[in-house]
Amino acid sequence: MADAHAAHRRHLPGDIAVWFFIFAELAVFGILFIGYGVARSLDPATFSAGKEALHPWTGLINTIGLITASYLVALSVHRLRDRKAGTTALLWAAIAASSVYTFGKLYEYADLYANGYNLGTDTFFMFYFFLTFFHFMHVVLGQIILVVLAVKVKKGDYNGDDMNGMESGASYWHMVDLVWLVLFPILYVLA
Repeated sequence: MADAHAAHRRHLPGDIAVWFFIFAELAVFGILFIGYGVARSLDPATFSAGKEALHPWTGLINTIGLITASYLVALSVHRLRDRKAGTTALLWAAIAASSVYTFGKLYEYADLYANGYNLGTDTFFMFYFFLTFFHFMHVVLGQIILVVLAVKVKKGDYNGDDMNGMESGASYWHMVDLVWLVLFPILYVLA
């Protein structure tokens, strides 16, 4: 049994095509982060003022929701690999935890928009809305992937024999979480 677990730790989880997609997405986010950093260095006063209009507690709650979801996704992968019950429930719990982010972000967008902030307000809000909405769409895609995984596990399509689909979906989800762990501090703390 120990050798089987050691073999799982030595391979790239999921499909190689998913990793190309993940690295491409990370490259796009990286370019956007560099653009944000350059713009911030050219106009620190606008970025500082923009940060003051944000909702840091909502951002923190969103962060906790996404980290919790990632933990639950990781647990679900291990449960499936070990053929233990509860994989589907963990995936649905991850979707619920990630919904904290989804609803929190929608609340924040609505409140900012109601207070007159939008893409055209200034450079900070152009970056804020573009970066966070781009990430938001990745979260929604990740949630759809988690739903598909939960349904496939429930139907028995994923049962621990072939972990490729499960690991691919989990890897994508962790990329989404990783991006937020960069976005949250640069927007809500350091701006």
